[in-house]
Amino acid sequence: MQASIQMPGTPELDYLLRLGDTCLISGQRLGEWCGHGPILEEDIALSNMALDLIGQARALLTLAGQRSGQICGKGFDEDQLAFLRDEGAYRNPTLAELPRGDFAFTILRNLVLSTWLKLIWERLRDSSNAELAAIAGKALKEARYHQQHAADWAVRLGDGTGESRRRCEAALEQIAPYLPELFEDDAVDAAAQAVGLGPAWSSLREPWLAEMREVLSEAGLTLPESTKFRSTGKVGRHSEHMGYLLAEMQYLQRAYPGGAW
Repeated sequence: MQASIQMPGTPELDYLLRLGDTCLISGQRLGEWCGHGPILEEDIALSNMALDLIGQARALLTLAGQRSGQICGKGFDEDQLAFLRDEGAYRNPTLAELPRGDFAFTILRNLVLSTWLKLIWERLRDSSNAELAAIAGKALKEARYHQQHAADWAVRLGDGTGESRRRCEAALEQIAPYLPELFEDDAVDAAAQAVGLGPAWSSLREPWLAEMREVLSEAGLTLPESTKFRSTGKVGRHSEHMGYLLAEMQYLQRAYPGGAW
């Protein structure tokens, strides 16, 4: 069995991993819809969006691995970072790792995360790291499509049948407790903002709320009130679902180290 790698902990690397892992784990969850979409068109659309997110993750993890080598003298490639870290070394917000759920849950989680990622990519085009700025320029186009796709479906489902509306409302209730983590700052954000690497996550909250409320209003839906619960995935303390996700995602590289097809 392949041993785990240890990624150095610096604010810059953590900032990159938070973005890269969000894309990686979101892509893994979306990929679970392949062959299970409600109609063929959506089966293909969700699979394509999963591939977009995996592509963004590859670029971000490659950059993080290169910067690890430059900063700490030990670099890693994208596959090592994707498949050979322990659970506590992943830095995605907990929302990304929650089980796939039904179609309404997937659509509304996609709406939340694609809107959030779109706002990040817009700001990262001006990053002090030229390579990160270039990644953002390409990823922004994909995030805009993901957001539009989710928004269109949110309106169709929220303003559809009684059953589709009920499922949307249930999905929002499931999602709401995990939203504060997307907008809370810590030392990683402060360091990234100080050197121009990227925005503090708290700066995204108001524009995110404005865009979300516009879509949900058209759908006849509202965001539930936040609770005192705080998820902690971005600091490596994950939900019980993360270990199962990683066991499936990492199996081949763990069982057959360096395997290539």
